[in-house]
Amino acid sequence: QARLVESGGGLVQTGGSLRLSCAASGGTMCLSSMNWYRQTPGKERELVAAKQTGGATHYSDSVKGRFIISSDNAKNTAYLQMNSLKPEDTAVYYCNAGGAPCTDLREYPYWGQGTQVTVSS
Repeated sequence: QARLVESGGGLVQTGGSLRLSCAASGGTMCLSSMNWYRQTPGKERELVAAKQTGGATHYSDSVKGRFIISSDNAKNTAYLQMNSLKPEDTAVYYCNAGGAPCTDLREYPYWGQGTQVTVSS
């Protein structure tokens, strides 16, 4: 069964960095096109970064210039490099991807369990 597992969250000070990982297993997953979302209690889930099959990447205005989405197909793992973190980046982060063949969608059928990122001021 296809599965996504995030890791790499934690507590970091303002200005610090974290790299989230999203490991795919149990099926033929596509990480060439995938999304990273985040959510805080009482708020709508926010799309923060997206990667498309042609290599294009998109970022929300709130993270543009600070976050980088990437993937390593050989390792079946996607990443979200988060730099210059701010307290408002505190959230649970989710990776979102689909199965093969790769297509570009706004939302994919598979979700990870989420990883908590907390940025202290």
